[in-house]
Amino acid sequence: MSRGRSGGPPGVDDKTPAVPVPRGPLTPDEVAGLCDDVRALLRAGGAAGAVVCDVGGPGPPGLATVDLLARLELAARRSGGRIRLRGPDPALRALLGLVGLRLQVEGQVEQGEPAPGVEEAVEPGDAAR
Repeated sequence: MSRGRSGGPPGVDDKTPAVPVPRGPLTPDEVAGLCDDVRALLRAGGAAGAVVCDVGGPGPPGLATVDLLARLELAARRSGGRIRLRGPDPALRALLGLVGLRLQVEGQVEQGEPAPGVEEAVEPGDAAR
């Protein structure tokens, strides 16, 4: 793992090793193996409680990819973490939005978090933190 910083979320950068996510139909054993990989990475201290999944593979995304990502996210959450996508193409993002699966994307600011380098404004009369 690299300790260098990029524009990504805290604890994750473009050099963080990622779990490759194959496109297309997988056997139940292959899906279970990838879920086991995610759980093992989180137990080993995944970056900021997140496992990076590289989804930039060849070919158009389909429902098999969405199903796999949903299963990986569920395995991660049950282990106290999340998955974070690396390299999703617009078609995959649209498909995930269509089915209502909201996943973190590497380099994208999490909802409710300020963008990197942005400071929160302080109003007169605000209590010190």
